[in-house]
Amino acid sequence: MREVAFIKQNKEKWLNFEKAIFGKNLKNPDELASLYIQLVNDLSYAQTYYPKSKTILYLNNLAAKAFQKIYKTKREDKNRFVYFWKIEVPLIVYEYRRYIGYAFAIFLSFVAIGALSAAYDDSFVRLILGDDYVNMSLENIEAGDPVAVYKSGSNWGSFIGITLNNLYVGIKSFIYGVFGGLGTALVMLYNGIMVGAFQFFFYREGVFWESVRGIWIHGSMEIFAIVIEGAAGLILGASILFPKTYSRMTSFKMGVKNGVKILISTFPFTIAAGFLEGYVTRYSNTMPNWLSVTIILLTLSLISFYYLVYPFILNHKIKKENAII
Repeated sequence: MREVAFIKQNKEKWLNFEKAIFGKNLKNPDELASLYIQLVNDLSYAQTYYPKSKTILYLNNLAAKAFQKIYKTKREDKNRFVYFWKIEVPLIVYEYRRYIGYAFAIFLSFVAIGALSAAYDDSFVRLILGDDYVNMSLENIEAGDPVAVYKSGSNWGSFIGITLNNLYVGIKSFIYGVFGGLGTALVMLYNGIMVGAFQFFFYREGVFWESVRGIWIHGSMEIFAIVIEGAAGLILGASILFPKTYSRMTSFKMGVKNGVKILISTFPFTIAAGFLEGYVTRYSNTMPNWLSVTIILLTLSLISFYYLVYPFILNHKIKKENAII
C-alpha cells in the first residue's frame, strides 16, 4: 500500500484518537487501550514500509502520550502526587532526554569558557564576581578558611534567602526559553561562566580542594538543578521553533506543560541545596574529609539517578509491560 493511501485510510482514526488523548474525551481505559494497540500496529506498519516518513514521528509521539495516559489511569496510580514524581516526570524527562544532554553540553562549555578566561586574564574573575567578593575571599584564604563566606548570616536566614534566589534563577531560566531558547542560554551563560571563573580562582590561590569540599556540598544539587531548569527552557524554546507535526500553538502548549513539570520537579532539590548551604556548608572546614565527600557523592548520586538513570529504567519497564500486554 502506498503511504498516501495508508494515511488516507487511517487519518480519521488517528485524529479521533488524538482528540481523545489531548481533549480528554475518552475516559474508559479499556477502550483507550484497545485504540492504543491499533495505533501501535499502525506505527509498526509504517516503520516497516515507510521508514523515512514523518508519519512515524507523528505516530510515535501519539503512542507515547497515549501510553502515559493509560498508565496514569491504572488502579494503583490513584495518588496523583506519587504518580507525578514516580511516573509522569521521569517519562517526560526520558521523552526530552536530548534536551537534558544539550543543556549539560551548553552549561559545561560555558564553565570551560569561564575557567579559561580566568586563566588567561587576571582581571576576569573580578569582572565576573566583583572586587568586594574577590577581596573578601582573599582575606578568608589568608585566614585559613577559603569558604568562610558561607558562615555569614544566620542558618535560617541564609537558607531562606539562598533558596528563594535559586528558585528565582530556575524560574527565570525556564521563562526566558520563550525567546526561542536564547534567553535560557544567556542565563546558563552567566551561571556557567561564573562557576568556571569562581572555581579557577580558588585553584589559582592554591585552595582548590578546600573550595571543592565546601562549595560542592550544596553545589552538586544546586548546579545540577540549574542545568535541568535550563533544559526545561530549551524545551519551551524548541516547542516554538520546531512544532513538528503539531500546530505551533499546540506545540507551544505542550512545551509549556512539559517544561513546567520538569521545572517543578527541580524545586525539592533546589530547596535541599539551600538547606545544605545554610546549615551544613558553613562547617565544611571543620568536618572530616570523608564526611564532606560522602555528602557530595550522596547528593550528586541522588539527583543524577532521578534525572539520568531512573527515566531509562522506567521506560524499559513500561516497554516490557506493554510487550506482555
